Amino acid sequence: MIFEELALPGLFRVRPEPHADERGFFARTHCESEFTERGLVGRFAQSSVSFNHRRGTVRGMHFSKPPHAETKLVRCTAGAIHDAVIDLRPGSPTYRRTQSVTLSAANRHALYIPAGLAHGFQTLSDDTEILYMIDRPFVASAADGVRWDDPAFGLAWPEPVSVIAARDLAFADWAGR
Repeated sequence: MIFEELALPGLFRVRPEPHADERGFFARTHCESEFTERGLVGRFAQSSVSFNHRRGTVRGMHFSKPPHAETKLVRCTAGAIHDAVIDLRPGSPTYRRTQSVTLSAANRHALYIPAGLAHGFQTLSDDTEILYMIDRPFVASAADGVRWDDPAFGLAWPEPVSVIAARDLAFADWAGR
């Protein structure tokens, strides 16, 4: 695996290194020891799947409040997404800054998202599926978010929004906290 640190500290794009032959290829997408050798969370307590019917669907921007803040490893297994994160870690040199990447079934990249970052995505194709590996069990009372279009962060979404949940629309702007 190739670990590429992105602009926000602790945020990594993880690229598989395919070993190809006449059958196709084989590539590792996660290895606990390779993650922990880099000081990253390597053990994940649960996995979840998000399936989205329509291109332009937005989910986010979600995070879990401490002490239940989650580290995630996110990979698109069908279709493609514009994946976005916001650094909400007080004291971070990149506090309130954003980073976006494209994850797709074709590029097979994953995004390692440390605790303290809000996460969301927009689907770039119909019938898109995302696999989440999460380092701790979900605690509903710790779940929170900020608006996907909060002007405090200026996230640029590549598509018109076709579907968004009422829950995501109800999140407050960051300035209103």
